[in-house]
Amino acid sequence: MPAALAERTVLVFGDSLSAAYGLSVNQGWVHLLAERIKQMRLDWRVVNASVSGETTAGGLRRLPEDLKRHKPDLVVIELGGNDALRGQPVAEIRRNLQTMVRQCREAHAQTVLVGIMIPPNYGTDYAVEFRDAYRKVAERDNVALVPFLLKGLAERPDYFQADQVHPTAAAQPMLLDNVWPVIEPLLKKK
Repeated sequence: MPAALAERTVLVFGDSLSAAYGLSVNQGWVHLLAERIKQMRLDWRVVNASVSGETTAGGLRRLPEDLKRHKPDLVVIELGGNDALRGQPVAEIRRNLQTMVRQCREAHAQTVLVGIMIPPNYGTDYAVEFRDAYRKVAERDNVALVPFLLKGLAERPDYFQADQVHPTAAAQPMLLDNVWPVIEPLLKKK
């Protein structure tokens, strides 16, 4: 079978953390993911459908069209941080994530859920409930989970842009390394 016909698609569906906010697209972790896949000669292409400022509600509205357009085999959902920054109810965030996971399953795509954590600005209870929402969705719907995209970075202000929210170009390989152990086995599957 020709390589073009065998190629499968990874759809990264996230917010500014995946859209390479404040950087060139080629510096972002999603581009680095595509490069790593290419170097490993895996028959996958990477589509980045991430939008800066996106919430789970916005993602829920956009996802059906992106699933139709790109026909992904694997969807990496990295959303929720903007919801938390706006103090959205965690139950609503969790429902939106669950619905997106269900839509991916109905489109015959595997899903990786990428967790985010927030500082306790909205209270410790909210921060813990928000963090746990990702694990609960992953367990309930039996999907792969990256517990925390910014693992190893959160305590390092030098790895963040001036806004102290968005990682620098130097941090992007670390983001990829946080996601890769969960994604790699799925890329080699089938």
